[in-house]
Amino acid sequence: MRFGKKNKLIPRYVGPFEILERVETLAYRVALPSNLAGVHNVFHISMLRKYMSNPWHVLNYEPLQLTLHLSFEERPTQILDRQERRLKNKVIHMVKVKLLNHSEEEATWDTEIETEMKSRYPDFFGTF
Repeated sequence: MRFGKKNKLIPRYVGPFEILERVETLAYRVALPSNLAGVHNVFHISMLRKYMSNPWHVLNYEPLQLTLHLSFEERPTQILDRQERRLKNKVIHMVKVKLLNHSEEEATWDTEIETEMKSRYPDFFGTF
């Protein structure tokens, strides 16, 4: 199930959850856990993603800490990599950042200056 958007408008998913019934031709009712009780449980098919079953796949569902406005904080937890992108007449410094509620595979490259990130998030610098 797609749940919100990330900085760069990439769809984010939570789940998997069981589909209870088909409400209309393109709408489905989903069984949500109690911590998502404030979210309407009927979704358009474009917000759902097919689950490819694998008997060896173990799902680690970690519930999100939602605010009163049904949103969650996208906070960086670790810098995984650094690189410089060279253009014709300037250099762009980039860092690969792992976010709080996501795995390392979902880490994103950010062009924010490292000194800015150190001032905003001093607790996770120095571990790289």
